[in-house]
Amino acid sequence: MKQNFKKAGRHPKIDATVFRCSVNFSAAEKARLLDMHEQSGVESLSAFIKMQLFGKPFKVFIVDENTRIFIDQLSAFNSHYRTIGVEYDTVVKTLRENFTEKKAMAALYKLEKITIELVKLNREIVALANKFDERWLQKSL
Repeated sequence: MKQNFKKAGRHPKIDATVFRCSVNFSAAEKARLLDMHEQSGVESLSAFIKMQLFGKPFKVFIVDENTRIFIDQLSAFNSHYRTIGVEYDTVVKTLRENFTEKKAMAALYKLEKITIELVKLNREIVALANKFDERWLQKSL
């Protein structure tokens, strides 16, 4: 009788890594290696060492906490502006439907003043963001 075996499990790799090399570091060298590894953003230390040995380029990303906070605040402003735009449309529709023309015009006049202030604030934010971009580009070059 012939036995049928099922092939289970994952397929074997084409070029499996089976050879292991050992390197000894001093405490200062290991600290420097780990620091370089963290800056590179590569997940495994062995992949990072291979990149260094075989000359593959790697990128170093430095995350500045202040930059992240600034970008988060700009994103919050953007979502806040969208919310204000939707509420603005709702207010104008409600004024048109429920109030007399004179009362609606008075409310729209106040709303227009606030909108002008909002536009000025938006321009200041854009100027601040552009100034930040200029400083960031100078640092990265």
